[in-house]
Amino acid sequence: QVQLVESGGGLVQAGGSLRLSCAASIHPFSTYNMGWFRQAPGKEREFVAAISRSGGSTYYADSVKGRFTISRNNVKNTVNLQMNSLKPEDTAVYYCAASAAVRIRTDTVAYDYWGQGTQVTVSP
Repeated sequence: QVQLVESGGGLVQAGGSLRLSCAASIHPFSTYNMGWFRQAPGKEREFVAAISRSGGSTYYADSVKGRFTISRNNVKNTVNLQMNSLKPEDTAVYYCAASAAVRIRTDTVAYDYWGQGTQVTVSP
């Protein structure tokens, strides 16, 4: 049974940092591109960041570029999202997702498995 379990969310002041982690029970993990998405209340789920199978390629939404860093460990089957210089507009539920697509994708339909999400709240 495939499971993606996120952790690391919480409440932080603007300008602060959080590190999200996703533990994946996908085998083999290294055959999936991994992504992070977020969904704020009343809004659609949006792409945040993605990383290729090997970890050699990454892609970011313009809104987080330079502030967030995605990484993965194919031995531990984990993917992380380091979030720095957080802003109130980063407040959302953050989801980890796995995609079997050939290339990194930013659309939700390309992702086959999803976690339950972790709440990130950034206060002004």
